[in-house]
Amino acid sequence: MRCYRSILWYASVLQSSSLSLSLGTQLHAHLIKSAIFSDRYVANSLLSLYCKLAPHSHAPKLFHDLSFKDVIAWTSIITGYVHLAQPHHALRLFLHMLSLGLLPNPFTLSSAVKASSHLANLPLGMSLHALVLTRGFHSNVVIASALIDMYGRNRAIEDARKLFAELPEPDNVCCTSVISTLTRNDLFKEAVGLFYGMRRSFGLVPDGFTFGTLLAAIGNLGWLRQGREVHGKVVTLGMGGNVVVGSSLLDMYGKCGSIDWSRAVFDRLRDKNSVSWTAMLGVYCQNGECETVLELVRERGVADLYSFGTVIRACSGLAVVRQGKEVHCQYVRKGGWRDVIVESALVDLYAKCGCVGFAHRVFVSMEFRNLITWNAMISGFAQNGRVGEALELFEDMVKEGMEPDHITFIAVLFACSHTGLVDQGKKYFALMMKEYGIKPRVEHYTCMIDLLGRAGLIEEAESLLENVDCRYDHSHWAVLLGACTKCSDFVTAERVAKKMIQLEPDFHLIYVLLGNIYRSVGRWNDALEIRKLMEDRGVKKLPGKSWIESVKKPMSSRFDLANMSIVPSLGEANSNM
Repeated sequence: MRCYRSILWYASVLQSSSLSLSLGTQLHAHLIKSAIFSDRYVANSLLSLYCKLAPHSHAPKLFHDLSFKDVIAWTSIITGYVHLAQPHHALRLFLHMLSLGLLPNPFTLSSAVKASSHLANLPLGMSLHALVLTRGFHSNVVIASALIDMYGRNRAIEDARKLFAELPEPDNVCCTSVISTLTRNDLFKEAVGLFYGMRRSFGLVPDGFTFGTLLAAIGNLGWLRQGREVHGKVVTLGMGGNVVVGSSLLDMYGKCGSIDWSRAVFDRLRDKNSVSWTAMLGVYCQNGECETVLELVRERGVADLYSFGTVIRACSGLAVVRQGKEVHCQYVRKGGWRDVIVESALVDLYAKCGCVGFAHRVFVSMEFRNLITWNAMISGFAQNGRVGEALELFEDMVKEGMEPDHITFIAVLFACSHTGLVDQGKKYFALMMKEYGIKPRVEHYTCMIDLLGRAGLIEEAESLLENVDCRYDHSHWAVLLGACTKCSDFVTAERVAKKMIQLEPDFHLIYVLLGNIYRSVGRWNDALEIRKLMEDRGVKKLPGKSWIESVKKPMSSRFDLANMSIVPSLGEANSNM
């Protein structure tokens, strides 16, 4: 009885969340000396501790040295590798366990399903689902939640919905998983509707993770009023100080354009961590206040490696390559390596600053590239005149099995339009719709109109514009008008300009271009009439602005061409005040 009590005591101590690695190793040595380590319960508890605190070193060695490995030991080591983001290793161990004749428990299967989710391998995930059914765990909410997440990550939305509908008693975790699945697949309205439906049907009691997912959907929809309602509910439930919910709230307000509300939420957080700090920087960045991001980083430093992606995006938004290189160096000095988000941001930064060689060097050195990485590099080549390389890279991306999205085709069509590749542009435009099922957006039609207009195919461009859903968007007509002026098609240009004035009477560029057309053909009286019409309607031409980099000041200044003056940057203005 005394020995049994000792075993229970040691096992409970090893399972304590407050135990450090140093104390764990000391306790490990004591257990070996006292011969208690041979107990399976104690050994599994120690393995679980090492999987949490030292998964790279201590856990694999201990697992290898265990004289008897039961399903609990296998589950611990498999879960450890899943947490280390090594799904291949986790699944190899899982298959080896099955080959030994051991039957997995619900936690083993849950970890295996999570590993398959990281690989985005739908057939593998469905095979694991079949094994779950064979083992009779189809009603287990832990496994069901993992399966819903797996289907969501593989864009199998209907399978995720069907699985959820078949659950006899879905809990909060399953409800949150299906809402998260819809949000991840950009079905934001359905996610919000499902949340309120589940509250009515299942009595869903939302926790911090549920609110986080809901706020992400509301933020992407830009529904500020609904976001404030959820904020009120969060405060009512006493979750206002929760750092997960707080970070989601400030991100939601940022996506809705309410920077002041975001900052107010951030300032009220009791325990600010790297997540909330990175979210606050992201709010400033996505709302165009990139200078503020760099000012805050100078004051407080970079919280962790994940913040570097946001800081680099801010440098990219300002096109300040010198500061971007400094941030890049800091990232490397702090041990940053092989982070796809940060490295994708670096590709985008160097490409936007004209350093395409640097961008391509980072791109080639990356072990893993996601769609954002490919899009950044293709856009970089296209915007810097290296059209052949942009189109070649697009073909490489398709060959590697990466499916392009609407942003990819914007870059490809942009490349074609700026080099007069009319036939190839038409081919890619048709490919986008027929092969990938992507509905053309305003940007795609703008590129096509520009492509046809630059090639002198004004009538074809106008015909395309007249037959699209977004034909009343003034940006299309502005592109067509610009093409008319270059091709000296003044009759069409006058007709297009007058149509634009009807659509967007306050758009200054119409009057400027039409006035230029009249002057070029000697119709001076008509040019004066347009100038007078512009003044009578109070339409003002926007002044040109440019950025120059100051050596003495930490940030660049803005050169205002309207009054030929230097406007100081935010940091410079504050220091002068």
